[in-house]
Amino acid sequence: MKEFVLIFRLNNQSQEKPSAEQMQERMNWLAGIAAQNKLVDKGNTLSPVSAKTVRPDNLVTDGPYTEIKEFVSGYIIVKTDTIDEAVEMAKANPIFKLGGNIEVREIMKRD
Repeated sequence: MKEFVLIFRLNNQSQEKPSAEQMQERMNWLAGIAAQNKLVDKGNTLSPVSAKTVRPDNLVTDGPYTEIKEFVSGYIIVKTDTIDEAVEMAKANPIFKLGGNIEVREIMKRD
């Protein structure tokens, strides 16, 4: 099986702290993946405010990209046979109710 990272994005920081109901939906979604034995890493939530970007010549700026409207809020890692299967898992995530999106990328292992 291959590993894929699901990268979660939201449109504004007010969505960063989900309600108890939204959190339960997320936990149920995650539990469904774990029940299939396809959860590699439950990931973490990433802070949208405590971020810095280091660029060439030691230039350090606040945040990852101040010009974009959405921010990366977190990630998980799953294992599936195909990217299409990982996409199907992503489609069931409740982040879409908040106007968020999920990027799915295959992890290329370094040997």
